[in-house]
Amino acid sequence: MSFITDDFLLQNEFAKKLYHGFAADLPIIDYHNHLPPNEIAQNRVFENISQAWLEGDHYKWRAMRAFGIQEKYITGNASDKEKFLKWAETVPYTVRNPLYHWTHLELKRYFDIDALLTPDNAEVIYEAASEKLQTSEYHTQGLLQQKKVEYLCTTDDPTDSLQHHKHIADNKIKPRTYPTFRPDKVYAVENGDDYLEFLRLLAKVTNSEINTYDDLISALERRVDYFHETGCRLADHGLEQLYYFDTAEVNCDRIFEKIVSRKALSTKEVQVFKSTTLLLLCRMYHQRGWVQQFHLGPIRNNNTRLLNELGPDTGFDSIGDFSQARALSGFLNDLDGTDQLAKTILYNINPSQNEVFATMAGNFNDGTVRGKVQYGSAWWFLDQKDGMEKQLNTLSNMGLLSCFVGMLTDSRSFLSFPRHEYFRRILCNLIGKDVENGELPADEKWLGKIVGDICYHNAKAYFGL
Repeated sequence: MSFITDDFLLQNEFAKKLYHGFAADLPIIDYHNHLPPNEIAQNRVFENISQAWLEGDHYKWRAMRAFGIQEKYITGNASDKEKFLKWAETVPYTVRNPLYHWTHLELKRYFDIDALLTPDNAEVIYEAASEKLQTSEYHTQGLLQQKKVEYLCTTDDPTDSLQHHKHIADNKIKPRTYPTFRPDKVYAVENGDDYLEFLRLLAKVTNSEINTYDDLISALERRVDYFHETGCRLADHGLEQLYYFDTAEVNCDRIFEKIVSRKALSTKEVQVFKSTTLLLLCRMYHQRGWVQQFHLGPIRNNNTRLLNELGPDTGFDSIGDFSQARALSGFLNDLDGTDQLAKTILYNINPSQNEVFATMAGNFNDGTVRGKVQYGSAWWFLDQKDGMEKQLNTLSNMGLLSCFVGMLTDSRSFLSFPRHEYFRRILCNLIGKDVENGELPADEKWLGKIVGDICYHNAKAYFGL
């Protein structure tokens, strides 16, 4: 039998009251994920659990590689069933990794499978889960509705047509799915010919010529307007770090001329271009009332050999140790100085910088919006029990936990939504411990309201979806 009981992770009576009474049944707002919108619009039917569970999941892929599973059974040409059986071999050895919790939580919540996944029962579980996936409530829309997902925000390239979001909206498909403007390619000038190809595509979708830096900014504003018309209210940015320079050091016209002439850029020119372009985008977001998110700190694609074989986003990224505070301060201060700082969420991937990010957020809350600048949820390598507790404790110590907009999946899997339950249980247990220790009053109604706000109501008000 599984260890996932009704009181999983709830280690005291007050925590149980908070979770079951105020958190468990709330809808989900997943304001940052990487689900493919076409698979929602088309209501994809997964042929088997491997397709639903293992495709694109680099968390699982990293674990399988660490366990000595050959790439053939991870991203290679093995059959879906063979890949599942190899994952089942790995699962018992993921103890104390969040994958052990998530695996069994997802089996139980979606498939009513209460057994621990092992090689002995893997074939039976594969067949039972795959059979359920053929029924309508297990197609992509049904999987989302099962978990009471109310709103989704996907992650979308500026050149995307957004046709699938339009289809979802026009056909009133639930959950309501919104695009998020993700302009990382806009300022990835270090990518040489790939960047020039992006410019050609951007020119095509905006029916314009992009020969100057001003042309680029005009084209981007047209795409921001297009996203806004299609329901977008969020932008997201994935960077190693933000950069900030005095305006006297900035000449993006000259830098852009070098880019289109295929001349090499210095490191500083790359950084100036990124910073200046991003500041201009952020002013566009503010004008339209968007929320901007900054995911900062990873080193991506560390393994060149396997990047060349498998491509990006295949499980070879890690935590970086970049200096963040000074440039982040200057960047946000520049926007705030002209009253053009949009609602902002800051995410760090290096846990040593928890307090840096939490206190930086507090510098730019000005009373105009409740929780205007947020210290974001535990992200990527930190979205596990220890990481979530540390993020919640840091936010509590340095800011206002009660204003927090809560958790997200940041996932490519339609079976990942029990991560919201995981977060809610951890949150309730943390507050319950404080009550048990006499550090908070045993006011169930008041603390229950705060829990409900963090799990759902704060996000609904903050994002205005």
